[in-house]
Amino acid sequence: MILKVRAAAIAAAIFAFAGSAFVGGPASAYQGPIALPSVSYLPLGAGTTGLDEHPAAAPAEAHSLDFLVANEATGETSDAEQECLANAVYFEARGEPLQGQLAVAEVVMNRAASGRFPASLCGVVVQRAQFSFVRRGRMPRADRASEAWRRAVGVARVAVERKAPRLLPPSCLWYHANYVSPSWGHRLAETTRIGLHIFYS
Repeated sequence: MILKVRAAAIAAAIFAFAGSAFVGGPASAYQGPIALPSVSYLPLGAGTTGLDEHPAAAPAEAHSLDFLVANEATGETSDAEQECLANAVYFEARGEPLQGQLAVAEVVMNRAASGRFPASLCGVVVQRAQFSFVRRGRMPRADRASEAWRRAVGVARVAVERKAPRLLPPSCLWYHANYVSPSWGHRLAETTRIGLHIFYS
């Protein structure tokens, strides 16, 4: 009986030692490169490491343009430049989808950076004969209690702070509604169409 117990104990010890080679014991100290789980890098720097419980759900919601604009939407602008840009978005594109509103903001910003127009956002917006809502260098007052104004401020903030991927190239400096046909449109290269607006470089 004792011999059977000893034999069983020895067999168990041998099995345990052999098994250690398969569960991280000294015999498996190096087995070549280790394949790590892939990690998804999100645009705009963040959110998930790819190791969340539901990694696929976070990027689409947390980094969509709708989410970014809603997160920045407020009735007050931060400074005069943001005020001018928000007014351009509000008066030129408040009925457009958010991509169309952001594209209008990008045209204003592209102009200010181009060297061909005034160097400030306000200078671009109030420049003579450029935006139809401006009269004699003055902008009308937006309805600041409206959701459209809050959204325009959100779009302006997202644009200025570069929180969303750009929709237009820096060369895109013009646009018009698709129900008009200005003579200058034929001399330019169409870049894209978003909502009711056609954008040109």
